[in-house]
Amino acid sequence: MSFRRGFKTEANQIATEIRSELGLSLFDPLNPWVLSEHLAIDVLPLSNMRDEAPATTHFLEEGRDTFSAITIFYGTARLIIHNDRHSKGRQSSNIAHELSHALLQHPPMPPLSELGLRNFNKDFEDEANWLAGVLLIPEPAAVRIARQRLDLTEAANQYGVSTQMVNYRLNVTGARKRVHQKVRL
Repeated sequence: MSFRRGFKTEANQIATEIRSELGLSLFDPLNPWVLSEHLAIDVLPLSNMRDEAPATTHFLEEGRDTFSAITIFYGTARLIIHNDRHSKGRQSSNIAHELSHALLQHPPMPPLSELGLRNFNKDFEDEANWLAGVLLIPEPAAVRIARQRLDLTEAANQYGVSTQMVNYRLNVTGARKRVHQKVRL
């Protein structure tokens, strides 16, 4: 995945500013529900829509892996609908991803193309994935996790994310290698 020039620096700056606004250090866990309130973006669990849209049952049960979250626009207002049947850690990532679209000011797009296929802007999705990770586990936190040799489950519990997110952030930041190299010196 390649990003536009300066994007990773921009993502780090956004995460640092947001954490400062919320009174958090780069080592504190960030609660995406608190961030959504701070940004005045409502978050609605998919299960709350069962009565109005019975088809959502599919995404809550056998098709739960096919839907994570979506942002709905109404003028300038945003509403995030997320799959509350995912684990809490996965829900955190899903919501952080959607909030990242807002923080990056990605423009709204219709969910489906004229052919009925999902509209997908790979660059926007990659940027939102990256920023979500930086928001949830900033690079200094990833290095601290590696330095303290926390196992994935312990770190996931500490940061309120999935073990997959912890592993991803440890890998993309090179935290394990950096800590290992310092220990050998």
